[in-house]
Amino acid sequence: MTAEETLDEPPASDESTDERSERERSHLEDVEDGAGCTEIWEHLSERREDETDEE
Repeated sequence: MTAEETLDEPPASDESTDERSERERSHLEDVEDGAGCTEIWEHLSERREDETDEE
């Protein structure tokens, strides 16, 4: 089996690719389109702070 063939294999879980992609991106829902690295970093930092404050 070649490396190219392994890339075409479906995910091992029952979760569809669309569902997995949505879950992986959900933490960026509030980031505006076109945001740069700094804006994304700030958004993620603020989110972590909020989660820490709730505990």
